[in-house]
Amino acid sequence: MKAKRWPLSIRVLIGVALGALLGVVGGDEAYLWGLRNDHLGQLGMLVIRLLKALAVPLILFAILDAFARTHISARSGGRLVTICLINVSVACMIGLLLMNAIEPGLAWQDRIEQLTAQLSGNSALASSNAVPAATLNPLKNLGTYIPQSLIEPLAGNNVISVVLLALLFGAALRWLKDRQGESDIADIRPLEGFVSSAYQILAKVLSWVVEAVPFAVFGLVAQVVGKTGLEIFADLGGFLGVISLGLALHGLIYYPLAAWLAGGKPPHIYLKQGADAIMTGLSANSSLAAMPVTLRCLRTIGVSDSSARIAVCAGTNLNNDGITLYEAMAALFLAQALGYGLGAGQQAIIVLSALMAAIGVAGIPEAGLIILPLVLSASGLPETIVAAAIPLIAPVDWILARLRSGVNVLADMLVAILLDAWEGRGSDREKKRSRG
Repeated sequence: MKAKRWPLSIRVLIGVALGALLGVVGGDEAYLWGLRNDHLGQLGMLVIRLLKALAVPLILFAILDAFARTHISARSGGRLVTICLINVSVACMIGLLLMNAIEPGLAWQDRIEQLTAQLSGNSALASSNAVPAATLNPLKNLGTYIPQSLIEPLAGNNVISVVLLALLFGAALRWLKDRQGESDIADIRPLEGFVSSAYQILAKVLSWVVEAVPFAVFGLVAQVVGKTGLEIFADLGGFLGVISLGLALHGLIYYPLAAWLAGGKPPHIYLKQGADAIMTGLSANSSLAAMPVTLRCLRTIGVSDSSARIAVCAGTNLNNDGITLYEAMAALFLAQALGYGLGAGQQAIIVLSALMAAIGVAGIPEAGLIILPLVLSASGLPETIVAAAIPLIAPVDWILARLRSGVNVLADMLVAILLDAWEGRGSDREKKRSRG
């Protein structure tokens, strides 16, 4: 008899707990034959890198296979965008209401210079040369999505470019399939078989890699806790707490209610069946890396493959509620702490800036912290203030980054559920269950 394994979500939580313990005990020093927590973190990052590398071609073949199996209309695309806009609007409303009602940044006004000097050496941004040329100019962002060759998006893991190419080729594949039998149309069944086989092979390989995620999480958490320790939370607890509250209200209250009331999936189904995907997004710090698990969870919930692939694969760059909410709340928090009063107009600019910048760096690690300077500058804060503020929040951003990714995974799942309900679809398993 085959032994029953613990769910992935439980194994990830165990990895987090053991990693935090080892980080506190081992710190940043060598403790076993020269082994350091930093080495464990590097090994863990290899697993996450492999997940992301495999997820991008999976997006390509998942969209192509969806077009081959199901007729996807422009109406479905419009519904996808509508759902995403509603979700991100609710996220921004929650963030702005919390920040304007509680005004947590005021508690930092007397300590802002002291904290900035104390924490300036711990910036996770670390003046990296790998920071992308993100911009708030939509035309410049659009230019980065148009590839110079068909291989470039896959080689560079440019998610948006891959989605655009997949939509174009998928639409052409569907056009040819709808005209099969005409004298001048070639037989595309071999191509359909290749696309379907490639998708299934990539999904299987990714399922194997996902099994290593708890070990990767163990190493990454040990590395981060070993470097920063736990003392930093005493100073940054207010910032961490209010941002976490906003993300929790949106992810654990709004999403389950929307999935239940508008999508017909009760909260216990939505959260319990989606736990593996949520924990993978939290631990891998990437909704993109969690994509194969998200698709599997949606199948278990009873969402049709077509709706799941449209929402999770094609809509992955639109479901950035976690980043957008974080950017808006962080910008207002820092403005309050620095004594800058921002009116309704400036707060609206912050929201719009966060929306544009989030799409501009979709799929990039630590995207939330990378684009925060752009959002802060757009709100009217001086460059010197922006430069001083980033190191202040960077030490706890690794936690918030994972919470943002978890919210983005929840957004992917919700969009798929709502799109499925709107389209009147449902998986065969769910239909059989309802008949029984």
